[in-house]
Amino acid sequence: MDREKQRAIARKGGTSVPKEKRSFSRNRSLAAEAGRKGGQSVRPAMRSFSRNHELASEAGRKGGHASHAREDGSES
Repeated sequence: MDREKQRAIARKGGTSVPKEKRSFSRNRSLAAEAGRKGGQSVRPAMRSFSRNHELASEAGRKGGHASHAREDGSES
């Protein structure tokens, strides 16, 4: 599938539900509760970013580089 077709499909996903009907945008406490549940589902020993700041920083840098590479058309 070519890159432009993938982007067109991805854009549709973001617009399929109007913002005012997205439950997390209407109910902050529901969103907060979902975030807490997600965090609790990972054992503390496996939460590497909370235990290793350097690892979290490196992952953030890699994500930023990958994101910017897509914007300018190059690959990382």
